[in-house]
Parts: sequence; C-alpha cells; structure tokens
Amino acid sequence: MKERYHIISDGSCDLPRELVKEKNITVVPFYVSFDDENYLKENVEIGIRDFYQQMVDRKGVYPKSSMPSAQDYVEAFQPYAREGIPLICICITTKFSGSMQSALNARSIVQESFPEAKITVIDATVNTVLQGLYVLEAAALRDSGMAYEAVVARLEEIRKTGRIFFTVGDMEYLKHGGRIGKVSAVAGSVLGIRPVITLKEGEIFPSGIGRGRKRTTEKTIDLLLEYLEENGRRIDRYSIAIGYGYDFQEAVEFREHTLEVLQGKGYSIEKDRIPLYQIGATISVHTGPYPLGFGIIEKGISQP
Repeated sequence: MKERYHIISDGSCDLPRELVKEKNITVVPFYVSFDDENYLKENVEIGIRDFYQQMVDRKGVYPKSSMPSAQDYVEAFQPYAREGIPLICICITTKFSGSMQSALNARSIVQESFPEAKITVIDATVNTVLQGLYVLEAAALRDSGMAYEAVVARLEEIRKTGRIFFTVGDMEYLKHGGRIGKVSAVAGSVLGIRPVITLKEGEIFPSGIGRGRKRTTEKTIDLLLEYLEENGRRIDRYSIAIGYGYDFQEAVEFREHTLEVLQGKGYSIEKDRIPLYQIGATISVHTGPYPLGFGIIEKGISQP
C-alpha cells in the first residue's frame, strides 16, 4: 500500500536513528568539520558520540557545522515525487541556518521534473530536540489518518507553543559562535557563571544566570514549571524531552530529579514520557559538549 504522505526533516531534529526508522521519517543530515576543510555528514560519516569525544579531547578547537545543500534535499525529495507521494519537510529555524532555503530551492528543482509534486516546506522556528518533538508530532498526525492539508494547518497551530529551556557547561562556545556578547562571556569565564536560556519562535532569550551546574539546571526545571502553570497545568497536553550532550549519566540523573519535582508538584507523569535525546552537532558547535535542558511542545492530537 502506497504511503499517503511522507515526513522529512533536516538533521537538526536530533532524533535517534532507530526512532527515525520506526516512525518512517527521512532525515537530511547536516555536515560537521573540525578543520574548516573536511566536512562529514553527521550520523552518516561521523557518529554523534565520536563528535562529542573529539570536542572533549580537543579543547580549544571549535568545530563548525554546515547546512544540507539543495542537492541533498533533491535526492531526498525525488523518490517520493516520482511515486506521487506528497511531502512535508520540516527545517531548523531560519534564524539559525539556511537549511530551509536549500529545501525550497530543491522543491523548485524537483517540480521542474514533477510539476504535480506536492511538497510543503515548514520553518520549525526551533531546533534540536524540540524540532525532533515537532517532527514526531507531524508523524503522529500522519499516522492518525488526518488529511495532508489538515496536518499542515495543525503543525502551524502548535508551532508557537514550542520552548527550549537549557543551560551549558560554560560560555566559551556561545562566545565563539557569536551567540552572546563578549563582555558576558568574559565575566562568565572569570566568575564561573553559566547562563540559562530560553528559545522560542526562533529567538534566544536570556532567562537567568547561576554559579554552578546545579543552580542552572534547577532553573531550567523552574522554567518548565512556570510554562506548565501558565498553560493550565495540563501536562498531558504536551510532549516533553530532555536534551543532553556528552554526559548521558548526567541526563539520566537529571530526568530522575525532574520527575521527583514534577510529581511533588502534583503532576502525574511516568519516566517514559520524558525521553532522553542527544543534542547533535548542529547546535552543540554553539553550546559546547555539555548542554542540558528541556524541549516542550503541545501535542498535535488534542487531549480530552
């Protein structure tokens, strides 16, 4: 039986490969380089664990990422266009990357050969594990039997609800990537102060600072609680994930603590409702090897 329509995302979605396969999603990878010359496809030519190990082992060397090309997207789109299968392609926020423009260029190229090809390209306005949650919601809507146009409309509705609340190991990578002012970075390196950051609708907003990892990770939990309070405490209406970098064990312990806090505040939620996803190279080249925090977005299929 021919697929009704297919979901594609760029590699910023940071979904595990086995989950991508299970949910029948195509990922067009970003590229990463440690020498500014040799760029490797993430999760194809270089694994994310190897990438992080190099970051940790080669301190002071700042890797760079590069977006997928139009040709990369053409190769992803063409097999479906040839079969007459409509596509929904979800790309990292245009504030961070030109990946969406590559996808739009590819759509034009593919439609020259297949004029009837239906390809909707969506600016996620988010990135990393939150983009992954958004892509999973797209797949859930597709699998529910919802019509193509209705899925696109629903994705537009829930997009604005997405938030990332996270912290980093230090400010050096943010400074190097131009994501914060140099004065703040210098103060952070001297005083051991780390930022807490909110990302929404494609923009980064400072949400506090703290001395030490425990204080900043607690602040991310506070931000999650504030978001839930502001939105009626209906935690069942939302998809939540924890994004982490090099340190998987820290993420495991952070989830356990988060569950204790949530349950202590009267929220009923099980561990498997908060999956752990490793943040990929597209974002970690800016955050360094120790990002940690939450992605949250309203579910596409409304809860009663």
